[in-house]
Amino acid sequence: MWFVLAAAAAACFGLRGILYQWTSKRPLDRNLMLFGVYLSGTWITLAAALALRAPWTPAVGLGALMGLFSFISNAAMYKGFAVGKMSLMAMFTGLPPVVVALLAFAVWGERLSVWQLLAFVVIMSGLLMVRYSNDLSLRNLQGAQWGVLTMLFFGLTDFFTKQATLLGAATFPTLVVMYATGGILFCFIWLRQRGQALHAADMVRQARNETAADAQGNASTDAKDGGEPVNRTDGSAASSGSGPAAAKPWTWRRTLLWGMTVGITNASGMMLAMPAFKLGTTGLVSAVMAANVVLVMLYARFVLKEKFTRLESAGLMIGLTGIVLLKLLS
Repeated sequence: MWFVLAAAAAACFGLRGILYQWTSKRPLDRNLMLFGVYLSGTWITLAAALALRAPWTPAVGLGALMGLFSFISNAAMYKGFAVGKMSLMAMFTGLPPVVVALLAFAVWGERLSVWQLLAFVVIMSGLLMVRYSNDLSLRNLQGAQWGVLTMLFFGLTDFFTKQATLLGAATFPTLVVMYATGGILFCFIWLRQRGQALHAADMVRQARNETAADAQGNASTDAKDGGEPVNRTDGSAASSGSGPAAAKPWTWRRTLLWGMTVGITNASGMMLAMPAFKLGTTGLVSAVMAANVVLVMLYARFVLKEKFTRLESAGLMIGLTGIVLLKLLS
């Protein structure tokens, strides 16, 4: 049963990455969509917390930090899928355990065994091979910087998740605070950008009205001087119905509902992962859940038709092997 639950959680997290990539190519507001993701997570985890009557202790407040770091990592991952290679982003989304291991050593004194250190070296070797593949260079990192941010802040999220459990915080109330914090941040960014867009539209509208008023005044002056009013027609009016039609932006309702739909995959993955960890061995469960990276990579290869060079393919496989080894030996 633990294997089935862990595999289902991996499928959910892999589907989340695929949906992020698909959504990043659509004409919608990214921050509103991600607000929907966190809103959905808040409702789902809140319902679970109320149903289980989970205790709300002061340690639950660490969920606010988890929400802040999750906010940054999800925004970076979404941006990376939009501008970079999906295969490279998929690799970075599997690397937060490296960050967690280093932080655990620095803060809690948890040392890496020889085999864990070997796994770390294998991961870094795979990344270097990807980094120096034929189509990645210093001038063409293809979203690598967003992948690094994703790795770091997902790692910080996991680190503070562990810290919350050490302080005895209940899982579902902590997740409620995390999702609510991230949702508030994405909502704030969306409202601020929406206000700026409306202000810019008002400025454009005012400038057009002033231009029209000046044109009408000039026409009246020409008529008084004995000339005939000139029918002034700018190019924008004539071209309004010509040219290729751009994709129509999604409405805010459609964007929000889609974000809430995508959020189900994230919340479902977390809810499936918890009983899997309860029933199975931690290292084995984590190794199975790491398969979500493979799902995203297969999507990139066979659906998006991304071509891998030999060096890049070898680097991705070596890096994935290192991730599995790190989880098995942790």
